[in-house]
Amino acid sequence: MTTPRPVHAPTAVMAPPAPRIRGAFTALVTPFAADGSLDETALRRLVSRQALAGIDGLVPCGTTGEAPTMSSAERERVIATTVEIAARRSSAAPITVLAGTGTNDTAATIRATRRAAELGADAALVVAPYYNRPDQRMLAAHFTTVADEGGLPVVVYNVPSRTGSNVEADTVLRLAEHPRIAAVKEASGNLEQIATIIRDRPEGFAVMAGDDAWTLAVLAMGGDGVISVASNEIPAEMAALCAAALEGDWNRARRLHDRWLPLFRANFRGAANPVPVKSALAMMGLIEDQLRMPLLSLDEPSRGRLGALLRQEGLLGAGAAPADVVAAAGATLAVEASA
Repeated sequence: MTTPRPVHAPTAVMAPPAPRIRGAFTALVTPFAADGSLDETALRRLVSRQALAGIDGLVPCGTTGEAPTMSSAERERVIATTVEIAARRSSAAPITVLAGTGTNDTAATIRATRRAAELGADAALVVAPYYNRPDQRMLAAHFTTVADEGGLPVVVYNVPSRTGSNVEADTVLRLAEHPRIAAVKEASGNLEQIATIIRDRPEGFAVMAGDDAWTLAVLAMGGDGVISVASNEIPAEMAALCAAALEGDWNRARRLHDRWLPLFRANFRGAANPVPVKSALAMMGLIEDQLRMPLLSLDEPSRGRLGALLRQEGLLGAGAAPADVVAAAGATLAVEASA
């Protein structure tokens, strides 16, 4: 019987420092121009706005960032730009950059993770391989191999609704013992599974909610924060929600959760993520409403309902931050960086 060859020759890479994975992390959208190209100007505005709002972490090139429809050069540009602008913030705690590098090919994921390390990312968000439908043994081997050879701490991303397989609690807990597997983004929607991981995880292993509506529940069980879609729209508010819970101010955390629950829901109505949030950001004057096919913009009835909610919540019209204020964010950060 022939012994299977390894994914590629192992490399001796020193263990990177443990990243800070706690609080509100934004699953960044990727802005595109009308011709379909990467809109780097809008990306810089978005990242600067996040930094000024006090966000704890940024996640470029994840599901919300439409990574599967981007070229490797585009993904690298988005990661590099996010790292560059995040590093300018000097008025608050450093921003953790968690780069999406996961694919359904272990070797390709290792290459992408190594490149993200070269670009300055703090950790890699690695989704469970989609389409292939690996079993638990295979999932464990995939994440372990990426952690061994990718050169970055790994955050396991469990989202069965998209991947077709669930990374079960027992598998996550075994992976949590690995020195380079730092956290899990839990988007299974299975409260019992999430509670088991939080209860039994080793010290230092973070559990992040993968759905905005589950943020309060995960924090209440002892979790560490959220990788958020809504913080594209309301970064300061999501950071405040997580900070309140982590400080034990549950009344404030509940008020913020209740206040923004309609937006959490709206971001997943009418079409798959990131279609609604991109429409919302376009209405807020932050990006063009452009997606990569096969995704298309919201239809008009859904767009009308979303716009009405945004106005009701104070994100459009009087009281909303005007586009020129947002555009000034990058200049403000540049001044901070040179001070």
